[in-house]
Amino acid sequence: MILPILQYGDPILRVKGKRIEEINDRIRELAANMIESMHAAHGVGLAAQQIGEALQLTVLDISAAEDRPSTLKLDGNEVDPKSAMPLVLINPEIELRGETEVGLEGCLSFPEITADIERAQSVTVRAETLEGGTIQIEAGGFLARAIQHEHDHLDGILFIDRMRSAAKAALSSRLKRLQKETKRGIRHREALVSETTL
Repeated sequence: MILPILQYGDPILRVKGKRIEEINDRIRELAANMIESMHAAHGVGLAAQQIGEALQLTVLDISAAEDRPSTLKLDGNEVDPKSAMPLVLINPEIELRGETEVGLEGCLSFPEITADIERAQSVTVRAETLEGGTIQIEAGGFLARAIQHEHDHLDGILFIDRMRSAAKAALSSRLKRLQKETKRGIRHREALVSETTL
């Protein structure tokens, strides 16, 4: 099922996700819906906060990013990153590695807004899987960038928080407008809910 993706201004985007204690049918269904929603929106990653759930759960799929190379090792074995997609990471712990580099990022919660963001060139991630096991990932290139972006979401950090101040200042009026539209949408939803519960 395709879920609506929350936009900047929705307070849940700033909430640190709760650890998932049990991987049950609800979590498996949520992950499947998140993958479907991410694909429908032509995104490469989606965190649970972006669909209204403050949980330590994110999905990624960089297979359509032909022009941005990635490297991937799963449990120490080198694999073609595209063959491992989509990735579902539950309760991920991340370690940044190597030099940093600046690269262009966007976000499904910030339609049509992009910026150059500095990130580590590679990461090591330990996470739980939908099957209940654990996985170790060593990622480089675009996949490492996408993992860092999504991991930030799980901590309530948005990519605008990592923008250079000049870039953020240049986007200030667009960000305020997006925030206003989102708040108006939230008030509208709340009004509809209160009407139906009367």
